[in-house]
Amino acid sequence: MVIYMKEIVISKNDGGQRADKFLIKYFSKAPKGFVYKMLRKKRIKLNGSRAEGGEMLAEGDRIQMYLSDETIGGFREEKRINRSASPLSVIYEDENIIVADKPAGTLSHAESPDDRDTLIDRVLSFLNEKGEYDPGRENSFVPALCNRLDRNTSGIVIAGKTAEALRQLNEAVKNKDIKKYYLALVCGKMENGGRLEDFYEKDGSLNKAKIGGKTGKRIATVYSPVKTAEGYSLAEAELITGKSHQIRAHLASAGFPIIGDVKYGIKADNDRFRKATGVKRQMLHAYRLRLGGLSGELAYLNGKEFRSDVPEDFKRAEKEIFGEIIRL
Repeated sequence: MVIYMKEIVISKNDGGQRADKFLIKYFSKAPKGFVYKMLRKKRIKLNGSRAEGGEMLAEGDRIQMYLSDETIGGFREEKRINRSASPLSVIYEDENIIVADKPAGTLSHAESPDDRDTLIDRVLSFLNEKGEYDPGRENSFVPALCNRLDRNTSGIVIAGKTAEALRQLNEAVKNKDIKKYYLALVCGKMENGGRLEDFYEKDGSLNKAKIGGKTGKRIATVYSPVKTAEGYSLAEAELITGKSHQIRAHLASAGFPIIGDVKYGIKADNDRFRKATGVKRQMLHAYRLRLGGLSGELAYLNGKEFRSDVPEDFKRAEKEIFGEIIRL
């Protein structure tokens, strides 16, 4: 086995992270212990000197790897673009972010090796066609989504196009500086709004959330009626926390199950709306998103708000309930 020296020049997207974190991403198929073993044996160096792994990388730094091509190739995951991905519906785009409209029925990310045409597939294909992302030219960075929606929930998803944008957006989501608002068509006449706070647990085997009890993680959802009719309401819900199925399970626990929701809804109502309007999924749409908590080169995005019009199946259900399509 022939060992050569391979050198990597750190790009802007690779900088700002610890050397060991970069190497773990670079050797994505290797166990973490491999990276630390190669550092200890001085088979990986930084700028010609011994690397410990804790150094912060900067653009222009050089990593030297004294490893065989077979070793490097065996531990590197080849990033591929799904060139058959469907077109991406773009709400807003600039050099740092993409705000996209996810249709119902589309996964945000793949959940199994057989999943194709996910929203992130569409984002990467879109950027690749524009010449803004080439996996062959990137050492570790991949544009990524900063929030996600259930397969059968439609609406706004935001993606970071650069490492700095992705870092700041993820931090803003974590700090609850990005406000996310949903529209839901629910059973029950919602007279007043309120704030729901409960313990939350997820049953992985059933892929179903349990609300209430005395253990789990605290969740909070703010909701208010937009329009009511006899037995039904159009509600706005704001996610304060962001757990899987949170709005669906939380509203159902408060007596307002979402129309079309097979996990938390009312079967008789779901069947009626399916027959009357063709609705086949939960009537939940992420319609508004407002940015905040961003700094430096992304500070210009603070206060920007994006909206997504409700899709056709949602409009049909609105017309069935209210006799009209609701405009916000």
